[in-house]
Amino acid sequence: MDLYEHQARELFEEHGMLVPRAEVTDSSKEAREIARRLGGRVVVKAQVKTGGRGKAGGVRLAADPAAAEITARQILGMDIKGHTVGKVMLAQPVDIQSEFYVSYVLDRAAGRFLAIASAEGGMDIEEVAASRPEAVARIHIDPVEGVTSAKASEIAEAAGLPPQTVDALVRLWEVLVREDAVLVEVNPLVRTEQGQILALDGKVTLDDNARFRQERWGADGAAHDDPLEAAAAAKGLNYVKLDGEVGIIGNGAGLVMSTLDVVAGCGARPANFLDIGGGASAQIMADGLSVILSDPAVKSVFVNVFGGITACDAVADGIVQALDTVQLTRPLVVRLDGNNAVRGRAILDERAHPLVQQATTMDGAARRAAQLATTA
Repeated sequence: MDLYEHQARELFEEHGMLVPRAEVTDSSKEAREIARRLGGRVVVKAQVKTGGRGKAGGVRLAADPAAAEITARQILGMDIKGHTVGKVMLAQPVDIQSEFYVSYVLDRAAGRFLAIASAEGGMDIEEVAASRPEAVARIHIDPVEGVTSAKASEIAEAAGLPPQTVDALVRLWEVLVREDAVLVEVNPLVRTEQGQILALDGKVTLDDNARFRQERWGADGAAHDDPLEAAAAAKGLNYVKLDGEVGIIGNGAGLVMSTLDVVAGCGARPANFLDIGGGASAQIMADGLSVILSDPAVKSVFVNVFGGITACDAVADGIVQALDTVQLTRPLVVRLDGNNAVRGRAILDERAHPLVQQATTMDGAARRAAQLATTA
């Protein structure tokens, strides 16, 4: 269950992270009054469950309450990547000295959480990760030990973050653990000209299995703005719609996120995040392929699986059976590695579907999927 930015901000504040003063409204007239209460000059931010709001014109600075009303009226009702803006958040502007990126995400394949951090946060973090992966630190976290001050210092040092961010890293971990989250992200986490560390924008994804403990968010928090995400949620899939042309299926959040980076490094854009976890049944594969192929932007699909407890031959069987129920209309590139990978590849070879190709390495499979997508 994804939360809106203002809901994520609420959690950050409850756990002691510093955030700018802000209020939410669905009325442009009320936006004028909110701006007046916040001091006049405000940032007006579209509240939708997708990234890229700034580049789409959904985040704008208003110089005074009258301008805030006009800006809110312009943003409300906007379509941002298929998401209609129903609310805006007005926040006090901040004098930014530096921008950072920090997140914690569940890595199912590793059985641990993964800290991802960079000293180069902001709107272009995806480009940084693709062009200079060394600028992004990735550190696994023992779920029992968690993020102590010592661990937070390790993360900060690896990412080149200033020591002042350590407290925010510890508190962000508290949000993840105490609020039943599988992803918490702050982009950007900023250092102001006054030396404060503030969370300017955030994303929180709660564990759907803990929904019974998260009733505070109600239907507003559980709603899916994107129809594909709604369809995936109805099928029990961990799916996030992105803006590319290569569909992605993988087992484990860490592996899927690495796959997104590798595909981007090959000159294509990932169309989605889909983590099948430890399940690779025919039904899960069929459901996953059905959702991904429903996206008209998808030109190729990349299945990237590292066999562990779920062996690669079981994954291959799932793919073969899924192909009997789902009409494959775009090329499918499969990379199997790990437990029973040789047998899994043989199963796919025996099926010999004309649109299914295999590669033995993640880089090779990503290059092929990117090539197929960009030349389609």
